[in-house]
Amino acid sequence: MSANPGHYREGPEALIASLAARGDRVAFAELVRRRQAWVRSLLRRCSGDAHIAEDLSQQVFLLAWRKISQLRDVEKFGSWLKRMAINEWLQYKRKNDALRGAAGEEEIVESQQDKTSIGLDLDGAMALLPGPVSLCIALSYHEQMTHKEIATLTGIQVGTVKSHVRRGSARLRELLSAYDESDDSKDAL
Repeated sequence: MSANPGHYREGPEALIASLAARGDRVAFAELVRRRQAWVRSLLRRCSGDAHIAEDLSQQVFLLAWRKISQLRDVEKFGSWLKRMAINEWLQYKRKNDALRGAAGEEEIVESQQDKTSIGLDLDGAMALLPGPVSLCIALSYHEQMTHKEIATLTGIQVGTVKSHVRRGSARLRELLSAYDESDDSKDAL
């Protein structure tokens, strides 16, 4: 039932999702090829950890393969996949929040100071935020979603989304304040 993988490279995502929903493994592999970096990046922004993001993105695609036959509107494959990724992230956070206190925040921040890239520091700082806060920030800044879109996608009330973004951004500025104080970075620009 499946065609040559090269035939799917140019096809519209909705058509490929439709074929995958009918059990076409090659079509699903094409969806994974197109969307895996995006899903992994979203989950890395939420988790602050590339390894966790990789593991979660694999889980997302395994779940997507099992559930794609239930996808009602193939035109909305991207938002369906995004919702699945967010749910996997929230589920992961709920399971692992008990372990959060094992390493103190100061310990994590100190380990981040050894890194030279602000991107790595940002990932570490994002990991220090509570799950819903980091999720709202990642969706707002990384995915450029509105507060209303985030609320609809996550089930969090709009006011709470706004609060998470505002407070989380303030906490990130605080955690990354060393970059503001660095005269070297201002001179380099």
